[in-house]
Amino acid sequence: MTTSAPDSVRLADTQLYRVTDVMSLLRMSRTVIYEQIRTGRLRSVKQGRARLITAQAIRDYIALLEKEAEEAA
Repeated sequence: MTTSAPDSVRLADTQLYRVTDVMSLLRMSRTVIYEQIRTGRLRSVKQGRARLITAQAIRDYIALLEKEAEEAA
């Protein structure tokens, strides 16, 4: 799998991640993850009561952060 994410945020073959997994991957708090979901910056899906984030949504979110960092520089 090829991604533009740094090695420390390399995504495994898993396609759906729980919020707790994304917290570890992105090194962000639960509150921040849910705020990013609420504002639409980090896309998620629901399966029953579980909130899940796709691997592609994580990649897109990292790309968004990189783009914003470049624009701020």
